[in-house]
Formats: sequence, C-alpha cells, structure tokens
Amino acid sequence: MSLEKAIQRSARALESLAQIRPSIDAAAALILGTLRAGGKLLICGNGGSSAEASHFATELVGRFDQARRSLPAVALSADGSLVTCIGNDYGFEQAFSRQIAGLARPGDLVIVISSSGKSPNVVAALREASRMGLKSIAFLGRGGGAARGIATCDLVVPGDSGPAAQESHLFLIHYLCGLVDEEFK
Repeated sequence: MSLEKAIQRSARALESLAQIRPSIDAAAALILGTLRAGGKLLICGNGGSSAEASHFATELVGRFDQARRSLPAVALSADGSLVTCIGNDYGFEQAFSRQIAGLARPGDLVIVISSSGKSPNVVAALREASRMGLKSIAFLGRGGGAARGIATCDLVVPGDSGPAAQESHLFLIHYLCGLVDEEFK
C-alpha cells in the first residue's frame, strides 16, 4: 500500500467517527460520570489494543495534556505475572474477567478495546461486567464481532480495516482524555 493510500484509509476511518457521534457522547458521559462519582476505569485489550488500554490508563493516572489530579484507571494487561497466572490456572479466556471479578466495585466502569471484537477474553470481560451490574464501553472495529451488543455503550468504528480501527480508537482515547482534562482541571 502506498503512503497516500494509507493516509486516505486512516482519514476515511477518522471521518467516519461522525456517524457514531451519539455513542461517543454516551461513552464520554459514562467515563466522566464514573470518575466524578469516585469510580475507577478497568481497561483491557489484546496486542495493540492492550497497548492502547495501557496508554488510556496512563493518560488518566498520570496526565494527558493539562495538569490535573490523578484519576483512577487500571490497564488489566499491565501485570504480566497476574495475566500469566490466570492464563495458566484458569485459561487465557479469563485473563480479564477474573481481574474484574476481584478488582471491580460498584460504580466502576469496564472498558474493552478490540479491533475485531472476536477475542474470547474481551467478550468474557464484558459478560463479567454485566454479571456484576457494572457499566461498560466497548471500543470495536470490523463490525464489532461477538463483543457487539454486550456493553452498555459500543463504539464500533465503521469499516473493515483493523489498523484503521486501532488508529481511530487511539484518536477517541485522546478525545475522551481531553474531555476529562477539561472536567477535572
């Protein structure tokens, strides 16, 4: 693929986010409401989406663009010992759901990130959040896969490109972090 085509693909994906604006606004309300009420964000994903989950948590606990107080967010893939323990003892499908069962409290928000929505551990995380009565947000791509429809709020990037979905997810994370900065400055 040429650089020009790659830029066009990414630009189309970002422009398509206008189609899901109501869901983006709903996700922002869930995040801001959770943080205002003292809840924490439990964020997970696999591979590149795991990196985005860590990035999201880092922007909240550390800082994004403006100085503000530290906010509670945990990337569930950040502790390799814990993830491999759960994977070994219970199966990789429970890598996130088991952490949610142990770490989540009423008022917390579960956020999953998946460019395909097909990962069994992401689906299990959403099901555990639902079982516990927690609200959730799913950043998804390529139609949303098996994860679509389980979360309180789905952010399904239009199109069939996994890389463009990941780029759009990072854009949305930065957009939402900007809203958080404004709210908690």
